[in-house]
Amino acid sequence: MIALVLPLLGLAGATVSPALAQSIVTWIRTDPLTGIALGGMDPVSYFTEPAPMPGRSEFEFSWMGAPFLFANEANMEIFKRHPEIYAPQFGGHGAMSMSRGFISDADPMIYTVYKQRLYLFYSASNREAFLLSPDAAALRAEQHWQVLSKTLSTR
Repeated sequence: MIALVLPLLGLAGATVSPALAQSIVTWIRTDPLTGIALGGMDPVSYFTEPAPMPGRSEFEFSWMGAPFLFANEANMEIFKRHPEIYAPQFGGHGAMSMSRGFISDADPMIYTVYKQRLYLFYSASNREAFLLSPDAAALRAEQHWQVLSKTLSTR
């Protein structure tokens, strides 16, 4: 009898929701409205320019199931050859949050390039905390990423 009544009360759907919510967080963090990685910023430009440059839709390349935009064809070709160097660490999720053992959003305009790797952060204070001890924070984040990344969807 209970099995017949619970669906009528809407309680059966409550057990399904958490599993669906987990699949929303993807391996590469993308803008929820556009579906573009790094908020449309050119990942190579973080390494070559004083500030990241916006990408252009005519220079789009999909990597790990997410579209990245580039300011020019040369940057797109550089990324294609070595995406693991230019893509943000931890799929673009917050680096300091990852160091603390959880996944968070990150702002593509709050970043640091440390040891030739791009790290994004949720807030300026998280970036400052990371930079107080970047080697230790990066190592902890990498250890947590090895576990947490297995729970993320690739699309």
